[in-house]
Amino acid sequence: MNLRAGRLKTGMSDEAAEYNSSLEFDRVIFEADIKCNFAHTLMLKEEGIIDSQIADNILCALNKLEEEGYDALVFDPSVEDVHMAIENYVTDQIGPEAGFMHTAKSRNDQVATDIRLVLREKINEVQIGILEFIEGLVELAGEHLETVMIGYTHLQHAQPITIAHHLMAHAQALKRDYQRLDDCYKRVNLNPLGSAAMTTTSFPINRELTTKLLGFDAYLENSMDGVSSRDFVSETVFDLSALMSTLAKICEELILWNTYEFGIVEIDDEYSSTSSIMPQKKNPDIAELARAKSTVVTGELMTILSILKAIPYTYNKDLQEITPHLWNAIEVSQATLSIVTKMYLSVKFNKERCLELAGSNFATATDLADIMVREKSIPFRQAHKIVGRIVNEATASGLSEGDITSEYIDNIATKLGFDSLGLNDELVSKALNPLENIKMRTVLGGPSPEMVNIARDNLKLFLNEEFEKKGI
Repeated sequence: MNLRAGRLKTGMSDEAAEYNSSLEFDRVIFEADIKCNFAHTLMLKEEGIIDSQIADNILCALNKLEEEGYDALVFDPSVEDVHMAIENYVTDQIGPEAGFMHTAKSRNDQVATDIRLVLREKINEVQIGILEFIEGLVELAGEHLETVMIGYTHLQHAQPITIAHHLMAHAQALKRDYQRLDDCYKRVNLNPLGSAAMTTTSFPINRELTTKLLGFDAYLENSMDGVSSRDFVSETVFDLSALMSTLAKICEELILWNTYEFGIVEIDDEYSSTSSIMPQKKNPDIAELARAKSTVVTGELMTILSILKAIPYTYNKDLQEITPHLWNAIEVSQATLSIVTKMYLSVKFNKERCLELAGSNFATATDLADIMVREKSIPFRQAHKIVGRIVNEATASGLSEGDITSEYIDNIATKLGFDSLGLNDELVSKALNPLENIKMRTVLGGPSPEMVNIARDNLKLFLNEEFEKKGI
């Protein structure tokens, strides 16, 4: 069946038809298109717009196609997209009466509906993947509540933390990635069906019924907006880009930590490779690829935004070019989320090396300044100056944290023109001990085991609620 036969004298050339076709990417929306046609036809039947028996014949043919699958469709150069292929299939099954299926419906509102139907499923799949990663991180954190490591700012030793606290930082970032998609879902799950080409229809269709049948939260209230809006696509891909940025950051850390110089982690052999010439090498290939693939999703976002930025109302063929970039962004995001989850949760931490780094390079110096403020009521800036000089001179003399005593502190203080502090040596030692240092940080959100466990409990509640919503 050639839909162009009524208006156009000739069909497209094979080259033009191939250029115009979206079939390569339409497999993704095949099942959604059947659902869309089914709901629309059922509505037409319920409202008495088409004959009940004809409607039943159409519905039976659609059910048969759903069982047979995508390969049951027949394609030739005249078939532009999956919508035409499905209509041709129904026509082959029941004859010209299949044309009633298209009553009060355009491919414009149909494709907009299909995309939303598929996209909400894909968002749900990505969200489940995020929840599973968070769950794994929360469990892993429970094994490392007192495993001390060094935290960094500017990639320089900053302050001692625990592996658990660091893992939970990633979990919180992933939680926000999940919530962004959750919020985006509200704008995806709106029904454009019934907008027709751009001005609805003169047939008395029931948009509330199709909205209910297709599981949408509501219908879009402007038909022009209904057929042409794709901001929900760019919003989704932005959220995926943010997720991929989180995953890239995780991978960047693993790549650094896996080096001989850091020695903090060992990535499992399943996610590594060796050199073709250097037999000693163990390269973090998967982490590097995941880090790179984040840019693919960002690139798809830029492409989508560029297509959308100057399209006049309403439908334009440009919109067809958006969906391949959407599906690719989802595919890359899902694959990357899955592999990074498995890779990260199989990582082995070198506890000895972590403790060594945390206890060196005066990473506990901040708390030495803090006890001066607490115990001797001196301004923090004065304490900061004293400790800064302590670190400077101790480093130059080859001293470590264990060599710092109350007497040493007083010598520095008096050199700077301040009074002696007379701090207790046990207090000084405790402040400079990495684990004791961490245990003192009992502010909500802090790295002490007690505070990390509170954060873990809160995330467990969140996970339970969200898994229940997802029916898992």
